[in-house]
Amino acid sequence: MLRLFCVISILLILPLAAFAQDGNALRITVKAHEGGAAVPDATVSIKGTTISTTTSAGGSAVLSGIADGPQTIVISSVGFQVKEIRLIFPLSEKGDVEIELDSLEELAQVTIESTRSGRTIEAEPTRVEAIDEEEIEEKINMRPANVSMVLNESTGIKVQQTSATSATQSIRIQGLDGRYTQMLKDGFPSYGGFAGSQSLLEIPPLDLRQVEIIKGPAATFYGEGAIAGVVNFISKSPGEEAESTLLLNQTSALGSDASLFTTRKLGRFGYTLLGQFNYQNEYDVDEDGFSDLPRTYSFVISPRAFFYIDEKTQLTIGNTTTFQNRKGGDMRVIRGNGGPQNIYFEKNVSVRNVTTANFTRELAKGRRFVAKQSLAFFDRDLTTPGYNFGGTQLNSYTDIAFFAPVRNHALVFGFTAAFDRFDEANALPDAAERDELRASFGGFVQDTVDITDRLSIEAGLRVDGTRDHGTFVLPRVSVLYRFTENLTSRIGFGLGYKTPTVFTEDSETLLFRGVLPIEDGLKAERSLGGTFDLNYRATIADKIGLSLNQMFFYTQITDPLVLVERKSGEFAYANANSSVISRGFETNLRADYNIAKLFIGYTYTDAKAGYLPGNRILPLTPKSKINSSLIFEEHDSFKAGIEAHFTGRQTISDRTSARSYTVVGIFGEKIFKNFSLFLNAENITDVRQSRYSRVVFPPFTAPTFAEVYTHLEGRVFNGGIKIRF
Repeated sequence: MLRLFCVISILLILPLAAFAQDGNALRITVKAHEGGAAVPDATVSIKGTTISTTTSAGGSAVLSGIADGPQTIVISSVGFQVKEIRLIFPLSEKGDVEIELDSLEELAQVTIESTRSGRTIEAEPTRVEAIDEEEIEEKINMRPANVSMVLNESTGIKVQQTSATSATQSIRIQGLDGRYTQMLKDGFPSYGGFAGSQSLLEIPPLDLRQVEIIKGPAATFYGEGAIAGVVNFISKSPGEEAESTLLLNQTSALGSDASLFTTRKLGRFGYTLLGQFNYQNEYDVDEDGFSDLPRTYSFVISPRAFFYIDEKTQLTIGNTTTFQNRKGGDMRVIRGNGGPQNIYFEKNVSVRNVTTANFTRELAKGRRFVAKQSLAFFDRDLTTPGYNFGGTQLNSYTDIAFFAPVRNHALVFGFTAAFDRFDEANALPDAAERDELRASFGGFVQDTVDITDRLSIEAGLRVDGTRDHGTFVLPRVSVLYRFTENLTSRIGFGLGYKTPTVFTEDSETLLFRGVLPIEDGLKAERSLGGTFDLNYRATIADKIGLSLNQMFFYTQITDPLVLVERKSGEFAYANANSSVISRGFETNLRADYNIAKLFIGYTYTDAKAGYLPGNRILPLTPKSKINSSLIFEEHDSFKAGIEAHFTGRQTISDRTSARSYTVVGIFGEKIFKNFSLFLNAENITDVRQSRYSRVVFPPFTAPTFAEVYTHLEGRVFNGGIKIRF
């Protein structure tokens, strides 16, 4: 009897156990967004579990064994963007869940903010490049402290180191100096002038959602300085779900990083908070007694508050405070044990505070009113033995714009007011202070109109009035033509200007020593620029996503500002009597297949100035540059890849030629449910300028330094952990 009871009990329990093991079930149908066709062989999985299946020929699939509670369903397929949906089990409604996937051709459906038209990349007549969050994440793993890595590997862009000891940097687009590029954070220009050389080093990437790059003239919206282009770093905004990320990183070059980003939306209020600390110990890889990386302490705290006043009104207020202390030079001095023959150092201490406010109001019939205001304070003190240069920079920026879509038109108009004041501190009694006061007021209008289904035109006009250099009329026109669904072309041109300032890369290289103030009578630099491109996008055999872009560019700058050494040994700015011309082309190829992504980019730049001797090539501008990467990514599992970057020969300021070089890097990241581990090897070929030529020249008590044209720190490994909670 007991044996019979046991058998019956087991028979009764087994089905119950099997039922419990099955848990919840989900029937799902996957379709293409365009056309609604079924997507077969799509992978459907439960995030953070081993539950996974593939769709049938009809696009359907069944997942079973799903635990109760909130679950994230991940759907991926070759030729489509990965999609995630969040469901709570057991489901309140029975039946199939239908999911639509966007094709790779729809990757361009990213709304662009920098042109203010509210259009996507695909529909925007102005050529705009967007670095998305996924690519930013990859670059964060390589260099979490600042955005230099995000930009340096983009086609047509070069991050130029301006000091061998302080490792300050500027950005060059298409061979032109950094002063010709407007750097923005969320549309606010707070990173020029005396603050320019520190800017790339003081923008952390962890809170970035997107980076937008306009190459060529963009003065209609951004006025002065938008000659070579515009780079707009766009921060994340609160989503419906809370998000927090803690990143810890350590490098073989004795650098340490700790970053935290958190965000949440609570009804009519939301917030984001970014905090970052970076420490870099002095580092001398070539053992010449001078630092290749300076000792650095840096700290950033950036809270933003979002007020959703009603369904149509939003106010965003933010504040970013940055502190940085950089000391390079003689290693013994940095370590506090210098002597009579060990006295040289270069120290930069800076404080930056930027307060921003952005008010948006949706009006009737899709119209919108936007008002933006920023106030930036920057204080920097630069010290070497027996020399000091420092001061404070105050910047105010006001932007008021109206957006009025009318039928096939997207009209934007408004005005801006910019104020920039620099006050020099600790000037010598017999030296003229290099104080500067720059102010401008401008009005702009732009209309983007779809003439036909194939033809779109964007025309804009800006009129700027400046404090010392009169009025500038700045037209810009861009045209988009769609030959086919896969083939498009853009052409655009515009004017730009830049008023004289002592704060250029040339002055920064001299540490402003002996540089005289801007003299009366100097003309503003003026520019004419244009771009033309062809873009082809397709999916081959329903498996390979392909994108090919060919772009040509031309920029001419008249009355360029140059630094001239006088017989007295002092340096003064003057307008050259011949133009600077930069022209060339960029070729970009992207291919996606399964988990693999391939990118190859080539840039040819012919940048010359008529006032230069010899070949007239602009210094530190390689004619050829190749960027390439091969990345393997399994969603929510791992990332790995290899990158190779070739830089051709460059002419340096003494008219000699610097050799070409190739830099190779590899990286990998293993992703777990709530954290990921990453490891990178940057510059594994160990390219170092000191291998080819001297960087530091005697006497070492008052050394001179070579221009930096490649890496100084050599091979660097780094690794860390990202924790999500």
